Amino acid sequence: MLTADKFKRVGYTKEQFKVVGKNTKTMESISRPNIGYWQDAWRRLKKNPVAMASLVVLGLILIMVIVGPYIRGYDFVSKNVKEKNQGMSAKYWFGTDYLGRDLFSRVWMGARASIIIALVATALKLIVGTLYGAAMAHFGGWVDDVMMRIIEVINSLPSLLITILIMMVLGNNLFALLVALSITAWCSTARQVRGMIKQLKESEYVYAAEVLGAKPSRIILKHYVPNMLGILILNMSTSIPTFIFTEAGLSFLGIGLTAPEISLGVLISQGQQTLDFYPTQLIWPCVILCVIVMAFNLLGDGLRDALDPRLRQ
Repeated sequence: MLTADKFKRVGYTKEQFKVVGKNTKTMESISRPNIGYWQDAWRRLKKNPVAMASLVVLGLILIMVIVGPYIRGYDFVSKNVKEKNQGMSAKYWFGTDYLGRDLFSRVWMGARASIIIALVATALKLIVGTLYGAAMAHFGGWVDDVMMRIIEVINSLPSLLITILIMMVLGNNLFALLVALSITAWCSTARQVRGMIKQLKESEYVYAAEVLGAKPSRIILKHYVPNMLGILILNMSTSIPTFIFTEAGLSFLGIGLTAPEISLGVLISQGQQTLDFYPTQLIWPCVILCVIVMAFNLLGDGLRDALDPRLRQ
């Protein structure tokens, strides 16, 4: 502690100092602003360079699937046999297929179809799985037991066999493919949602809503779903690449979409027939498919870390 004698020895005087007093308001204030859950998740996501790069790549792909089929001005459906099996050139950036159609336009049109199929299948999976799992957890008792047994029966059946049977019955069309992709996928989401709502069900605000006479549908939509958005977003980011890859695999095997429909799986199936002589007809659809799937997977890894509440600072 500095005394008057010490002040004099070091050359200080009382006139050089001023008593500022104390401010009780600033003493009680929090120096660090309060950061919400979503703000903190976005902050952590921005610190992940791989996830942000994947987000940029997906943004560019989204732009290309919208405008890509029309950049070159070629019709991706009309045939031009005189220009068939052309290599990469200034006129045809990705070359042409065995019917003379511009491959650049067809690849981006196929990517658009594959992404739309994956988005719709993911939406069906999340909606059905969330509502089914929420109903199981909310009602409980024998309702939970019966609905859980239904999920176990569905999971006991081979998903590939169910997919093949559905495509054989309904035909190789878009509706049948969406049904085949979604008919068993929602079960995992329902299980996950059921476990989370079992925990949320003990919350005070849920008790308050029940006492005030809120309907089960309102409790599910207003209280359960908003508290599960983080997990549902993560589920969505991992389901989309899975559905894209599944669609491509089914179409490649001839079980999914078939010509004249366009998707990345259809283009890969057509390209492998001319692989020995015209490899670019197979390479470009495969490259675009791998880039899309990898970007979604890397973004999903980043979202998993960003949305993890245990990593909040």
